Amino acid sequence: MQRYPVSMRHLPELTRLKAIEIANALLGEGMEEGRAIRIAIAKAKEWARRHPDPLAGAD
Repeated sequence: MQRYPVSMRHLPELTRLKAIEIANALLGEGMEEGRAIRIAIAKAKEWARRHPDPLAGAD
């Protein structure tokens, strides 16, 4: 969680964790790094829309 691409910095924490998980899986399948990161961010954002953070806004 300490090391992730700069392009993931703006993502909410849970979305970033999902993006890292997806990117690692894609890289494990041999996908090129830049493409894996772009796809992972897009898929993580889709995932986040379907799975809202129950703690978000709970101040």
